[in-house]
Formats: sequence, structure tokens, C-alpha cells
Amino acid sequence: MTSVGYAALSNELKQRQSVDRPRIIQHIAEARSHGDLSENAEYHAAKEEQSHNEGRIAELEDKLARADVIDISKLSGDTIKFGATVTLVDEDTEKKQVWQIVGEVEADAKKGKISITSPLARALIGKTKGASVEVNTPGGAKAYEITKVEWR
Repeated sequence: MTSVGYAALSNELKQRQSVDRPRIIQHIAEARSHGDLSENAEYHAAKEEQSHNEGRIAELEDKLARADVIDISKLSGDTIKFGATVTLVDEDTEKKQVWQIVGEVEADAKKGKISITSPLARALIGKTKGASVEVNTPGGAKAYEITKVEWR
């Protein structure tokens, strides 16, 4: 993953451990003080929230422990690989798209980041500026021309 993705996961982990966890514990204590736990919906909701939060904390700790952080600023070259920001032009519609190839946990199409395991990224890996790639999408095959490869 990129250093930006690692920092985002690390910040989420800190938030869940230092802010969310104490808040949920407080909710459980308040709900417990209301009496009979077997029919206390507030208590059960707080316990459910605690379970979800602890599961996400464990997931984040695991991802961060196994993360291989790659500093994109030290990468260069004309060949597309992990971390590259690629400008494509759809050969049918002439529509321009810009995508950065990132790790699975950081992928967010709305922010222009696609997973290294996505069909588009797999088709782009190893190609250079000026090449054409064909990608099988759910809507059928799409052809793109690579117009720019950047490292940012």
C-alpha cells in the first residue's frame, strides 16, 4: 500500500481505540444501570456496536502489521506498475480518465484510485505511454489508449 493509505488506516485505528472504544464502554455502563439486561435494547445495541468496533480494530491491526508500504515518490519510469497515475482515453468515446493504481484497502473509484487487482489495473501493468489496452468490463470490452504515466 502507499504511505497515504497506511496513514489513513493508522488514523482510523487510533480513532477507534482512543475515542470510539471509551465512548462505547460509557454507553454500555449507562445502559447497564437501567436494570434488567435481558430486555434492555439500549444495552444490546451498545454491545453490538462494541463487537463491530473491536472486530474492525482487529482487522486494522492485522492489515497494518502485514502492510508493505511503498513510497511512490521514489518510483519512476515509463512502465506502469503499482503507484503509477495513468491517464487513459476511451477509444470509443474519447473520454479522458485518470487513475492511480493502489493497494486493495485504499481503492476508491470516486477518488480516482483503483486496486492493483482490478481488471483495469491488471490490463495496464507493464504497459507504457502510447499503448492500447482492452479491458473486459461488466458492460463489455472497452479499449483505452494510455496517454500519460506519472508518479505523484
